[in-house]
Amino acid sequence: MSIDFHDPRAQPLIAAEPYVPRAELTGPIVVGLLANGFPDSDTFLEAMEGALKTRMPDAYFKHYNKGNASFRINESMLEAIRSECQVAIAAYGH
Repeated sequence: MSIDFHDPRAQPLIAAEPYVPRAELTGPIVVGLLANGFPDSDTFLEAMEGALKTRMPDAYFKHYNKGNASFRINESMLEAIRSECQVAIAAYGH
């Protein structure tokens, strides 16, 4: 008796393209970390900050939490992230 395994992954329809940043990030940068309001999304981003600091020791981090995963980010928080950060990472948690 033999066992056959089926690989459920499909072949990609679009070729992967390398990410090209819109701007050069030189010197100390501010990274915005946006939690979506799920439980532990902010805890996850705190851990992410620790990991990123080892690779980006000159970076500063600002934390944001939209408070409710059901709602879109409000305009004032979005504007704060745009004006205060060069990079933003949005994450969720459960």
